[in-house]
Amino acid sequence: MRTLAALVFPGFQTLDYFGPIEMLGDYRDEIEIITVAKGSDPVPSVHGQKIVIDKQLSEKNDYDLLFIPGGDAALNESKDQELMQWIKETSANAERVMAVCTGTVLLGMTGVLDGRKATTNKLDFTSTVHLAPHVEWVKEARWVEDGKFYTSSGVSAGMDMALAVIADLFGMEKAEDTAMTSEYSWHKDANRDPFAKSAGLI
Repeated sequence: MRTLAALVFPGFQTLDYFGPIEMLGDYRDEIEIITVAKGSDPVPSVHGQKIVIDKQLSEKNDYDLLFIPGGDAALNESKDQELMQWIKETSANAERVMAVCTGTVLLGMTGVLDGRKATTNKLDFTSTVHLAPHVEWVKEARWVEDGKFYTSSGVSAGMDMALAVIADLFGMEKAEDTAMTSEYSWHKDANRDPFAKSAGLI
């Protein structure tokens, strides 16, 4: 049984979080999903729904998997040194680290992605990637895998990334079954990114 720390913060992007968790949650016998936040109070998404917290940052940093959603509020969290240190330490302990959208920029601002390839939301790309200047930012990618780090473009791309992680951990057939039971058209090509062009990045 692997433990997965799913970080939340006020204003997290709803689908950034629940899309990948929908996919990864199919493996409840293999992955224990633990919602983590700085405090113990329920945390609202950008759309107002509140999620109950399982553990606080101060309780634990040695999870097998780490997942970080994005949202406009994600970059505000970079001012919180306790949270940034927790991300850094938890990333070091984890066997896989996943981040979606501006959650990737937040991850990059801790320094753990320095010298690695990563991607993020294309509409916010040029206005955010300078915050983590030592990351090798990929302009055209649905998601990027670099070692144990998996990062994705905006919102729905997190589901494609999560399925890629599932394929890595449990095999392609399992990942395809998860997509099928979700009635989700999985974009298996990590380089298929029509939004990069529409955002003027290529």
